Amino acid sequence: MNPATPPHTGGLLHLIPGTAGLLTVAALGIAVLLLLIIKVRLQPFVALLAVSIGVGLAAGLSVTELFGTVQKSAATSVIETGMGGILGHVAIIIGLGTMLGAILEVSGGAEVLSSRLLGLFGEKRAPLAMGLTGLIFGIPVFFDVGIFVLAPIVYAAAKRSGKSILLYCMPLLAGLSMTHAFLPPHPGPVAAAGLLHVSLGWVILMGALVGLPAVLAAWAYAGWIGRRLFVAVPQDMVEAAEEARAKVAAERSGGSEAPVALSTVLLIIGTPLVLILAATFSSIALDASTLRSVIEFFGSPFVALTIALLLAYWLLGIRRGWSRKSLEQVSTSSLKPVGNILLVVGAGGVFGAVLKVSGVAQALSDTFHDVGLPVIVLAYLISLVLRVAQGSATVAIVTTVGIVLPLVEGGGHSQAFLALVIMAISAGSIFASHVNDGGFWIVSKYFGISERDTLKSWTVLESVLSLAGFVVAALLSLFV
Repeated sequence: MNPATPPHTGGLLHLIPGTAGLLTVAALGIAVLLLLIIKVRLQPFVALLAVSIGVGLAAGLSVTELFGTVQKSAATSVIETGMGGILGHVAIIIGLGTMLGAILEVSGGAEVLSSRLLGLFGEKRAPLAMGLTGLIFGIPVFFDVGIFVLAPIVYAAAKRSGKSILLYCMPLLAGLSMTHAFLPPHPGPVAAAGLLHVSLGWVILMGALVGLPAVLAAWAYAGWIGRRLFVAVPQDMVEAAEEARAKVAAERSGGSEAPVALSTVLLIIGTPLVLILAATFSSIALDASTLRSVIEFFGSPFVALTIALLLAYWLLGIRRGWSRKSLEQVSTSSLKPVGNILLVVGAGGVFGAVLKVSGVAQALSDTFHDVGLPVIVLAYLISLVLRVAQGSATVAIVTTVGIVLPLVEGGGHSQAFLALVIMAISAGSIFASHVNDGGFWIVSKYFGISERDTLKSWTVLESVLSLAGFVVAALLSLFV
């Protein structure tokens, strides 16, 4: 089936024929999606799935095409193909990355990392130390988990100095947000890479090239706002953190756990990144050979993350006295929040598949081409609008990829360029975090910042990170 000239004549197309009908279906679909998420407060997975079905039927897809038949549904179902195609790539990476982050978190790796950096940089440069802590520890852990784990360290640093907590929490949040937006194994970039068929090695490389200048810009703003807006350390959160630490210390007092070495933490975090990048560069620099096959095997994201997880099990767990049952419990409990993310990503895959098969995506592509804006600019703007409208970065990413996919398919673009498109989409997905974003409220409540001051600090910080990331990605796209 050629999506550029869909043969369907049912649905709305008999009322509004051709490209105009397809564009109307697309516009209505996105409007209904935003309405369901924002006003009806429908779970994003359900909203995406319902809109995908509605768009498919309105664009003229038959029930058989959408759902398949009882006898042979896997071969004919757009929904199953869209869901399975993306989750087959994303689920394993997100699952392994989540378990790796949980072991680093529970073992005390974050505290070791931040303490060493604070000691290295000293009290005067403590904000920079917090930023680097967020940047490094944010690679394997989710954004909100990073806040929960590292917040007590922020409280302690701000309490010692007597300065605004913004001076310490904002650099930390910028580091966590940068890795969450631009680097695997976080869901956004991994999902976009799967949908656009881009090697994770290129995503890691471009994520670092785009993210590091962007986070420097965000750190500059964090320092500026932290010196001009005083926010006291939230005493109730400090007391809760101290109580939790005392409880953990009491539980470990009779154990035989050895302290975590900083080199161990860096080894575990760096191993999958180095292996994946090595595989990417070997495919460019080496001819087909046994050596290249070996490097590409160990650099497969599945293998690289499995190696890192096994290293964490041994170095942070078993060697320090953990039981196998403890390792299993930590790993299993870490996967509980992942279900919602995977369902949203899968529903985004369904939405993209419906747009493609029905011809809606091609109609959008033709229209965007007529606008004359570069694809990387369109990708950023679409993601930004969806993010600001409904709040979820993951929904913004998977929806945007479904819309821009036909813009890049068949265009002969390099993996490097497609990775930069992903960076633009990811940058748009973090713009202007405000009251419809769960992250806004986590930041506000955990650090005791009023809603007004959270808008002045966190919302602007995210916008700076977003705009700087997009600018760097757009500039790099001129050379790849």
